[in-house]
Amino acid sequence: MELYYQKEIETASPEQIREWQNERFLNTLGHVWENNKYYKKKMLEKGVIPEDIHSIDDMWKLPYLTKDDLREAYPYGLMSAPLSDCVRIQSTSGTTGKRVVAFYTKEDIDLWEDCCARAIVAAGGTKEDVVQVCYGYGLFTGGNGLHGGSHKVGCLTLPMSSGNTERQLQFMVDLESTILCCTPSYAAYLAESIHEKGIRNDIKLKAGIFGAEAWTEEMRKDIESRLGIKAYDIYGLTELSGPGVAFECCEQTGMHINEDHFIVETIDPETGKVLPEGEKGELVFTSITKRAFPLLRYRTKDIAVLKREKCSCGRTFVKMSKPMGRSDDMLIIKGVNVFPSQIETVLLNQGLTSNYQIVVDRVGTTDSIEINVEMTPELFSDTINTIEIRERQITEAMKSMLGIYAKVSIVEPKSIIRSEGKAVRVIDKRKLYG
Repeated sequence: MELYYQKEIETASPEQIREWQNERFLNTLGHVWENNKYYKKKMLEKGVIPEDIHSIDDMWKLPYLTKDDLREAYPYGLMSAPLSDCVRIQSTSGTTGKRVVAFYTKEDIDLWEDCCARAIVAAGGTKEDVVQVCYGYGLFTGGNGLHGGSHKVGCLTLPMSSGNTERQLQFMVDLESTILCCTPSYAAYLAESIHEKGIRNDIKLKAGIFGAEAWTEEMRKDIESRLGIKAYDIYGLTELSGPGVAFECCEQTGMHINEDHFIVETIDPETGKVLPEGEKGELVFTSITKRAFPLLRYRTKDIAVLKREKCSCGRTFVKMSKPMGRSDDMLIIKGVNVFPSQIETVLLNQGLTSNYQIVVDRVGTTDSIEINVEMTPELFSDTINTIEIRERQITEAMKSMLGIYAKVSIVEPKSIIRSEGKAVRVIDKRKLYG
C-alpha cells in the first residue's frame, strides 16, 4: 500500500493543481513586484508589468533569473521580505564563484520540510523508522532539509552530517538505521566500508534517499545490490529551497515535482525558447509559495525531460527525469559535448566501480581526456597483460559512447581520493577561462 505524507495534495487532480498554481503564481508575482527592486527592474527592462500576466500561460513573458543575477544581487538584492521576517539563510559552496545566499522565513522552512517529508514517506518512511542524515549541515541545505522532513514524519533522526565514517557505521549498527540520506558517492563509499568490515549482516537499512550530485541508473543498481536497499533520487537547489523540490516514488521512473510549490518549464538552453513536455531541455523553476526569496523563472542549468502520465504510486505531480547533465558543467572536448554521467555509465556497465576521475588537458591546441578508474578485486590479481586488454576494451566502449578517444587507465584500489561530500569527478587542466 502506497504511503503519502499529504495525500490530498500529492494525489490532487490536474485541474486542482493548475488552480493552486495560478492563484499562487499571481500572488507571488505581485509580492515580488512590490518588494523586489532587482526583479522589478528586470521586468521593466523587458517591458512587462504584472497587469500583462493573467495566468501561468503568460509566464513566458517574464525575464529569466540566472545564478549570475544571484551573485550580482548578493547578499540582499533578491529578498522579497523584510530582514526582520527572516529566520535563516542557506548558501551554496561557492566553488564556482561568489556564494549564493538564500533567505527563509519560518513559514518557508515549514513548507520546505513538508516537501522533504513527502520524499521520506515516498521512500517508505514512517514514525517507526530511524533516519540517518549524512548530508552536510550548516550552510549546505542537504542536512537541514532532510533533518526537518524526518522530524515531520516522526522518525528518530540521527543528525550525523558528513564524514567520520567509523562513527557513521557504529551508529548505523547500534541504532539500527533504516533510511540513509546522503550523496550517492558517499553511499557507495559507505557500502564499500561495510563490506570491508564484514558487517553487512548487521545493517538494517531498507531505503536510501540520495541527491546533491549526478548519478546514473547503473550506480543506483550497484548501491542497491551492495546495501540491500531501494535507492531513491531527490532533487533540489539551494536557490529554490534545497532538497525536496522533487522526489522519487516506488516506481523509480522519475522524480515528482512538488507542483503546489514550484512551477517547472523546460527550455532550449541556447535560445531560451520554452519546449513542450517530453523534450529534453534546461529546467526552469518558479517558486510560488516562498516569501523571503521567491525566484521567478530561475534557470537551473540542469538538463532533463518532463513527463506527465499516470503513475502507479497514485501521485499526480509531473515527473522530471534524472538530470542528464548540466549545460554549464558539460565538457567540450575536440568539439564534442561530453557529460560525466556518460562516462560513469560505461564504467559501471563494464563491471568497474564508481570510484573514477576524469582528467582533461590541452597540449598546444589539442584536447585530451584521461579516465582513471579503480580496479575491482577480480582485476587486482590479474596479470598486467590482462589489465591492458581490459583497458583497451573499456577505451573502445568509451569511444562508442562519446564519439572521441579517451585514454582509460585502471589504477590501484583506493588510489583515488574518497569523498564524504560531493565527489570531485573532473579535473580540467586546460585553464579555459584564464
